[in-house]
Amino acid sequence: MRLIYIQPAIGHRPGKRYMRSWQMEPLPIAALAGLTPAHIEQRLFDDRVEAIPYDAPADLVALTVETYSARRSYQIADEFRKRGVKVVLGGFHPTLMPDEAQKHADAIVIGEAEAIWEELLEDAASNTLKPRYAGTRENLSKIRVDRRIFQGKRYLPIGLIETGRGCRFPCEFCAVQTFFERSYRARPTDDIIQELHEIKRGKKLFFFVDDNFAGDIEGRKALLDALVPMKVRWITQMSIHAAHNEAFVASLYRAGCRGALIGFESLDQANLQQMGKRFNVMGTGYDGALRTLARHGISVYGTFVFGYDHDTLESFDAAVDFALAHKMYLAGFNHLMPFPGTPLYQRLAAEKRIRMEDWWLNPAYRYNTLPFVPKRLEPEAITQGCISARRRFYSWRNILKRAGGNARDFFMWRNFFPINAMHHFEIDQRDGHPLGDSA
Repeated sequence: MRLIYIQPAIGHRPGKRYMRSWQMEPLPIAALAGLTPAHIEQRLFDDRVEAIPYDAPADLVALTVETYSARRSYQIADEFRKRGVKVVLGGFHPTLMPDEAQKHADAIVIGEAEAIWEELLEDAASNTLKPRYAGTRENLSKIRVDRRIFQGKRYLPIGLIETGRGCRFPCEFCAVQTFFERSYRARPTDDIIQELHEIKRGKKLFFFVDDNFAGDIEGRKALLDALVPMKVRWITQMSIHAAHNEAFVASLYRAGCRGALIGFESLDQANLQQMGKRFNVMGTGYDGALRTLARHGISVYGTFVFGYDHDTLESFDAAVDFALAHKMYLAGFNHLMPFPGTPLYQRLAAEKRIRMEDWWLNPAYRYNTLPFVPKRLEPEAITQGCISARRRFYSWRNILKRAGGNARDFFMWRNFFPINAMHHFEIDQRDGHPLGDSA
């Protein structure tokens, strides 16, 4: 049996390079490869870094689909199916929009694949594929990662590791809470350490891709203790409430953590209340949390979202001022997106404020477009406000100003400049980027 994995791009436009910052290892595919029996021939084609060979010999094609990549995924799936090749789609988007995904696949996976992947492959081999496979929420000890599938691909030089799944917080706009039903599970510490031992020689930086590394602060202690003697350098994503725990932040640094992506989202408390993130301003608030992180050498990638009901034209500069004052390593200034299946989408639909119902399929949709009607500002004002905020934060002058606040770790400081330069040059590249292949 010949199995081809496809990692879809968000989209392509003729004559334009694909964003380098969007070219990380597709870890879910390596996890599927690790579950696949050895007698099955496996190949990966990554739409972000190479052309898709639609006529390559294949018995089954598998794609992991996110909402932003749904249109491109369906284009790819339809091309293979025209050639008589069976296609299976899985991931966040088919789980949230199963009827839509079913139109472009012979089978879809709803939920997590670990429990049903072997069954699906056996059915494909015997030509008895079922239309839908429902993955149950399993113990994460079943995760097996086979990175040989990445050989020959030019990805960013950062190793991706999964140490846990899900998040318990009820953030209105987040699809993670919907997919995992506000649950959090940690992967066994021994499995994580073994995986790191297997790949640490070839990587200088790792990204623990958990939705919220601080989903269980007490439960993370064993992993952090086990990481100390490994002397690996890593970054992760976590909720800001963890930054009020001084002992936890100190243990992060001892274990090799040098950076964290944190969703600040808004400086307006009414916005935070509306999005279900009042916990963001607990304890000593943003300033206290950032002081704690800085004191322990944890650089911050702060993200901000615009388009909630209390945002004004002044909100953009206020967020940039805040990020600059705290010398954030990186910052994201993005408009609010109503992802299908989220409480936000349901609320905006009930308020009749969705102006592009299936925006992820709409040929007219472009990156940076608001598919809903904000309450105070025009959609175009929010788009331009986000672009202006990025330009200001990633100006050469402000990159230099922030550099001094990120010099505690030489490796992180040395890479501060190329990473920020990449973001500087991609501001205009991303603007207007299509979903799907515009050709």
